[in-house]
Amino acid sequence: MSEEKKTKDSQASEDYRSSHTLPEINFSTFVVSLNASALVNLGVMTDPLKGEKTKNTSLAKQTIDILNMLEEKTRGNLTKDEKNLLKNILYDLRIIYVKELGK
Repeated sequence: MSEEKKTKDSQASEDYRSSHTLPEINFSTFVVSLNASALVNLGVMTDPLKGEKTKNTSLAKQTIDILNMLEEKTRGNLTKDEKNLLKNILYDLRIIYVKELGK
């Protein structure tokens, strides 16, 4: 990749970050960000950087597996709201993933 391309990509990424207010980082926002990543990779959401929908079910599956691991490793250490958020996101992503595989 040329140095000019790297500079343009870096500037575009910086412009995107500076034009959007970032939420507080906590467990819930982390889980929601992983959910968004999975939805982009499932082709449900538009990739905010590319401006188009793309599908990569392998990356979506990996993100779902990461969320599953978080659920297992944090069992007994989450608030009721955090536990429900994670449980519901995993359920929804698994349903969407299975539907996408069937297409």
